[in-house]
Amino acid sequence: MPAPPVPSPSAPIPLLDLHPQNDPLRAEILAAVTRVVDSQQFILGPDVRALEEELASLFSLRHVITCSSGSDALVLALLAAGIGPGDQVAVPAFTFFATAGAVSLLGAEPVFCDIVPNTFTLDVAHLETLAPRHPRLKAVIPVHLFGGTADMDAVNGLAARHGWTVIEDSAQSIGATCRGRSCLSLGHMSTLSFFPTKNLGAMGDAGAITTADDALAERLFALRVHGSHQRYRHDWIGINGRMDSLQAAILRVKLPHLAFWATRRQANADLYRALLQETPLPVTTPVRHEFQTTHVWNQFVIRATRRDALRQHLAALGIGSEIYYPTPLHLQPCFAPLGYQQGALPECERACSEVLALPVHPGLSEADIATVVAALRAFYERSPRA
Repeated sequence: MPAPPVPSPSAPIPLLDLHPQNDPLRAEILAAVTRVVDSQQFILGPDVRALEEELASLFSLRHVITCSSGSDALVLALLAAGIGPGDQVAVPAFTFFATAGAVSLLGAEPVFCDIVPNTFTLDVAHLETLAPRHPRLKAVIPVHLFGGTADMDAVNGLAARHGWTVIEDSAQSIGATCRGRSCLSLGHMSTLSFFPTKNLGAMGDAGAITTADDALAERLFALRVHGSHQRYRHDWIGINGRMDSLQAAILRVKLPHLAFWATRRQANADLYRALLQETPLPVTTPVRHEFQTTHVWNQFVIRATRRDALRQHLAALGIGSEIYYPTPLHLQPCFAPLGYQQGALPECERACSEVLALPVHPGLSEADIATVVAALRAFYERSPRA
């Protein structure tokens, strides 16, 4: 039987298209921006505090401290935890660079951990074997990757036994839950990114830190303003990490739509899995683990044989994809002085050679997803070698 023709989309299918989210809100966003411009309150204005309160209310959080980016959120959380030179912080090696970069920026040392292959999140059993060899470990940063949470019961149990601070990296997972609880409330602190590609995206850089600890919150509010609660008095050494009012105003317009956008992502992920199961292919589709009671699918990441050739095939058809992440952090050139070698973290390394993110954004149609799946089938049926 001849292979089916390679599908050709009537229009490109980008990995992410923000127009379906932003265009319907254009008038409301412009009105919010105009309000800020007219107020002349561009830094820590009323919209910043209102956004903090609205996020806290939506996710039942005690404190939300907005800041200038998700990367700065990690730096601020580490500063609030007292992390500095000589300390060690455990991080998964399969994540965006900022998770480990923030640790090194403060003079501490990242201790890289392997991942659980079916969730792409920190392998707590592996971290437990590392703990006796790293007595300077003071904190752990579990990353809730691609919209699904790490196993926070396991993380918190190990951290409690060792006295570590737990800082959740929730940059990709706003709205996700672990065993029914928000990923913004499961550690001592949790960090968020509102980079435009995130499920709740600003129109520039923006971030936040959440915590239930009053003392940490007090410190974080100061640390984002050079460690100052009172003008020209500095109790700590902080950074210029404030969110600007324009981004806060835009995020307030978009926040009421977050839940709907998440349901669209979830429906898209479900459709991918259903269509991919109809014809077995040499790809592994992501699943929602039992403890991941709500997965919000910031990315839909498959594992694929001949991944790079598959990506070229999709690109030729106008279908966007991305490799998150091509190189594990322990093998990045800047971390070479730490002495990690190829093979040290095999699951991270295997993931980097196999993963491919497919479009899953809320603006996709069912026909778009069917076209992507048909393109996958055509690739493997035309060249079926393993």
